Amino acid sequence: MESQIIRPGHLTAHQTARTLGISLAGVRKLKQRGQLTQSGGTTNQPWYPADQVAALLLKRRTRAAA
Repeated sequence: MESQIIRPGHLTAHQTARTLGISLAGVRKLKQRGQLTQSGGTTNQPWYPADQVAALLLKRRTRAAA
């Protein structure tokens, strides 16, 4: 279930997955690889910095365009 109250500048795991076009398992893998850092929330409902997600999205789009 997605958290309804979140600090500005952060995204839930669900929002992160939708933004990047990946599954929640993909978000967990990015976190395990150190490409994404949890910055709040709980173990079951983590939050990620929106700027970090935007940087990953840009990196993915740049790679896809090449």
